[in-house]
Amino acid sequence: MSLRTKFAVAFAAVAAAVAILVGVTSYQTASQRIGHEVDRSLLHTAEEIAAGATQVLAPSPVNGVRPGDVGHDDGHLMVAQAVMPGGTVIPIGGRPVQLPLSTADRALAATGAPGNQGYQNVTLGPDDYRVLTVALGNGNGALQVAIDVDETQRNLYTLATLIAGASAIVLLAAAGAGWLIARQITRRLVRLTTLAEQVSSTGRLDVEVPTGGRDEVGRLSSSFDAMLGRLAGSRDDQERLVQDAAHELRTPLTSLRTNASVLRRFEELAPSARSRLLDDVDGETRELTHLVNELVELATRQHDGEEEVPVDLGAVAERAAMRVRRRSGRTITIDADATTVLGRGHGLERAVSNLLENAAKFDAGGTAPIEVVIRSGRVEVLDRGPGIGDADAQRVFDRFYRADAARSLPGSGLGLAIVREVARSHGGEVFTAPRSGGGAVVGFAVSAEVLLPNSKPGHVEG
Repeated sequence: MSLRTKFAVAFAAVAAAVAILVGVTSYQTASQRIGHEVDRSLLHTAEEIAAGATQVLAPSPVNGVRPGDVGHDDGHLMVAQAVMPGGTVIPIGGRPVQLPLSTADRALAATGAPGNQGYQNVTLGPDDYRVLTVALGNGNGALQVAIDVDETQRNLYTLATLIAGASAIVLLAAAGAGWLIARQITRRLVRLTTLAEQVSSTGRLDVEVPTGGRDEVGRLSSSFDAMLGRLAGSRDDQERLVQDAAHELRTPLTSLRTNASVLRRFEELAPSARSRLLDDVDGETRELTHLVNELVELATRQHDGEEEVPVDLGAVAERAAMRVRRRSGRTITIDADATTVLGRGHGLERAVSNLLENAAKFDAGGTAPIEVVIRSGRVEVLDRGPGIGDADAQRVFDRFYRADAARSLPGSGLGLAIVREVARSHGGEVFTAPRSGGGAVVGFAVSAEVLLPNSKPGHVEG
């Protein structure tokens, strides 16, 4: 069942429930009011007959029926009779029928106090009557007055038929209105569903999604359009990554292939040449392994799957510094406040490690310490290397980009790209700047919205 049909059925069901409730209530109200009027008319007639006004039983035109019409007892609708204390019935007038006596009627006639009364419904032949029995008291028996209620019942049946017909019309109208409204509401949803099916079947992400409106459908369209844009961007990034990776992998693989060819004549090489060849193979293998590992991390964004927890950036920087100190032997100082951020510890530690390794690589012969400064979620790594030129400052965080001064240095060109991915996943951004006195400042800042300050600045040195 389509959403449009469900809307129509729902509208019809609500309308049917309301129509039935209103119809039943209206019918019961009308029936009760008519019944009260009939009982009040019988009581008033009984009072007049008891006072001697028996002319109230005379035939009268009712609904076009006049005295003398065949089949209507000369227009009589009412009948009255006296019930003596012993149970004897004396006709008073009206329609020539005798009303049956119940045990309650005999009791009212025999011992009932004046004014005591009782109502009942009886059927005599083809006609239904409403009967009132009123005790006269003081040994005078009781008075019975009845009225033919067939016409009243026909009127109530007609009313019920009209109510049922009106309910059916309301039901059909509600179903039609529900279908039209549902069509209007779901029109954009149907279009959006068609686009989603088109994207699913063709794989094309460059479809035009109609946006607009402030309702839920408009928000869904905008979100779907933004999602397609992000998917298209992600696919473009993946394609560029594959192309760049293929280009970067080609160089070490070519070198390894060349060395493998030379290894076929390993016995013919001098010992010094063998040593250089093996060192070259070992270096190329390590470089290839490092490149593949960074490619995998960048492509899969492993840090995104880590749970966000409060992270002390100072402690993260100290762990990263210990690892880089051990590898490079460089002195690294850390000047950090005690700000805690909500983030992914391993991803942030990897970003700081990449910044430190980059600084150590470009200032390999330097004696000045590498400095790390952390303030309010902003991480800066300062070195005394050759610095970053203006032309390179805009591209150093791009994948596989390597400045002219770095082409002779080992590395994959992915370290700073990973830093940027980590920073963006934490709502922040990366930056570079020249350092006063020479060198560079490279770092990232975490979005201030997730900062949780807790204590005073500290200083760690190693």
